[in-house]
Amino acid sequence: MPTIQCGKHQVHYELIGDTGRPVITFLNGLTQNASLWRGYADYFVPRGYAVLAYDLLGQGRSSKPIIELKLALHADMLDQLLDRLAITQTHLVAISFGGVIALDFAIRHGQRLRSLTVMSTFAELTPHLEFFGAVMLLGLTEVGLPYLQHLLYPLNMSSAWIAAHQEQIPDMKRAGFIGNDGYALQNLMESFVAFTPLTPDLPRIRVPTLIMNGEFDFFTPRECHDLIRRQISNSRLLLIQHAYHAFTLEYPAVTMRQLEVFLGQVSDGSWRGDQSVWVAADDPGAPNPWLPCAGDWRRAIQIGTAPAPVADAVPTHS
Repeated sequence: MPTIQCGKHQVHYELIGDTGRPVITFLNGLTQNASLWRGYADYFVPRGYAVLAYDLLGQGRSSKPIIELKLALHADMLDQLLDRLAITQTHLVAISFGGVIALDFAIRHGQRLRSLTVMSTFAELTPHLEFFGAVMLLGLTEVGLPYLQHLLYPLNMSSAWIAAHQEQIPDMKRAGFIGNDGYALQNLMESFVAFTPLTPDLPRIRVPTLIMNGEFDFFTPRECHDLIRRQISNSRLLLIQHAYHAFTLEYPAVTMRQLEVFLGQVSDGSWRGDQSVWVAADDPGAPNPWLPCAGDWRRAIQIGTAPAPVADAVPTHS
């Protein structure tokens, strides 16, 4: 992967695909790096796109500023990177920490976007999320990066995924420890100390916007995504069944299929941003990849029309 100079910072990036194709830019989560999107490049490049991924400031082999790493710097850096690569407009796809950057970018640099996809993210720190962030930062600073890694696996992944990868997880943790700098991650997290909610400015986002949330994501739960959906008029929200926070890694085939459908609708003009809520089909090859969401999607227990109660149908205690 090459490195490019943007102002006083170096940015490590990978751009795959022929010049002139529509570009999809992927933004990482907090402890991720550009290499995690290679499977997505393998999927979308043969389908006529070019794919750009890069290490955010403080990640991987990009610069790691020690001071003054403000949240707005990340969106401004993406603007500079697109300039340096002569990319006028891009489809922007981002997860978690990267999703916040993407929302900021869409608000302040929206003319550079063909579409926006944000996943497992937030536009403001809800009390629930603020507690989580404080615990993560405290653990990182007082205990260290291994603690944060231990915490992130159950936050990001389902029990089924963890059980299936028990033998590989120690190697994954070692790779993450080598590929991440604890102090740089601390700087990234501290860029939220003075975080101003983006929610009031979300109506300024006019491009087609897909919001994706895992069914069981309790790190950035449904209330976070409902705030975004209600403020962006040209949006839809899509729930990924069975998924937790990091569904791009746990369910890549399902995620790529939903992105392909969305980008196709944007390209052919059939996209309808009506702030509706949908459910992604379990099977990425399903003829109907999006299913209408019945009931109140914000509830874990769906309340519908129930049969008449039976007189002797009472709970029993064992």
